[in-house]
Amino acid sequence: MTTGNHIETDITAGTPTDTCMAAEEPAGTDIIAGKHIILGVTGSIAAYKIASLASMLKKRQADVTVIMTENAVHFINPITFETLTGNKCLVDTFDRNFAFQVEHVALSKQADVVLTAPASADVIAKAAHGIADDMLTTTLLACTCPKLFAPAMNTRMYRNPIVQDNMRLLERYGMEVIAPDSGYLACGDTGEGKMPEPEVLCEYLEKALTPKDLAGRRVLVTAGPTCEKIDPVRHITNHSTGKMGYAMARAAMMRGADVTLVSGKTGLQPPIGVRTVPVLSAADMAQAVKAAAPDMDIIIKAAAVADYRPAAPADEKIKKKDDELAIALERTEDILGYLGEHRREGQFLCGFSMETEHMLENSRAKLQKKHIDMIVANNVKQEGAGFGTDTNVVTILTEDDTVALPLMSKAETANRLLDHIIGMITKKPHG
Repeated sequence: MTTGNHIETDITAGTPTDTCMAAEEPAGTDIIAGKHIILGVTGSIAAYKIASLASMLKKRQADVTVIMTENAVHFINPITFETLTGNKCLVDTFDRNFAFQVEHVALSKQADVVLTAPASADVIAKAAHGIADDMLTTTLLACTCPKLFAPAMNTRMYRNPIVQDNMRLLERYGMEVIAPDSGYLACGDTGEGKMPEPEVLCEYLEKALTPKDLAGRRVLVTAGPTCEKIDPVRHITNHSTGKMGYAMARAAMMRGADVTLVSGKTGLQPPIGVRTVPVLSAADMAQAVKAAAPDMDIIIKAAAVADYRPAAPADEKIKKKDDELAIALERTEDILGYLGEHRREGQFLCGFSMETEHMLENSRAKLQKKHIDMIVANNVKQEGAGFGTDTNVVTILTEDDTVALPLMSKAETANRLLDHIIGMITKKPHG
């Protein structure tokens, strides 16, 4: 996407968005809503964080059941989870006060996903080797739905080769192990072993529940602005915050794609499970895109790349003078044009076009000139579209079609665009 440039002396960052983005989606589009989610809680100080996750999922209208190990009840009371979820919190395999005849089997049939968090070394070992000696491990063994584990333990325990082997064994059996954060631990050590925050765990649950219609596809997304150096303290840039590109990368990842995100400077947190390549200038972005492009099945160019850069950046700060200052500019490389000329067979190219006038005419001309499959156009002057917003109003242009989408969140816009791309890819072999 190309945009007009302006000169600024400070780098301004975009506003970070909530990582559990689907909570902002319109009713009926939230993948979490109506799903049966089991949360397994083991004996770790991090257990208290799962109360926040249970509440978050319940607000998104999920049916949440919490299963605790006997050691977990020393860290948080089961009544807390029962109050938050509205369901009985299960601990004892042989509790006679349950609703089902064989509860662990009944739960396993209902469950859409199981997340064990915090996951202790003990429970990870049991799950990896098929040991079922309590309610949680018995239920895990009976479940055929996606199973996720979020380890939380001392750094030395986490790095122990036995624990590492057990986690690899879980992955070999098709379960997902969520990498822990690094930081200050309850034991006083600093290092790996800290359970991710509830918002991040929520992202992994959403990923597990999302249909994988892009599985096996390699997707490259560009996002954010580029910064072109004037001198060591000034640059030319634009108003892009990267929100639309990040939404595209996140949506593709959720749908099973192997995603690489080439991003200019933003204030956004990269989506989980996405390989992120940070760049600064248009030349940096061109280099990163060219290196990655040959291996990609789908390329989505959502970045706001500067059209021009200073021809001779100063090595020292340009001092203010009484007279006018003129800066000679030169063209940056046309990345999208390069991709159109050098695409490999079967590769799908999607560009973005932000306009202020004659949107359809200018965008269709760009579609044809760049030799790409699809272009996404919007008008920066239209309410709800443009830079920095959480919504967008776009029109999809292809060689044979023009589809105008209504105002919607950028997350939903991203999914609608991917729907269109998948539809075109599916039709191609038969066209």
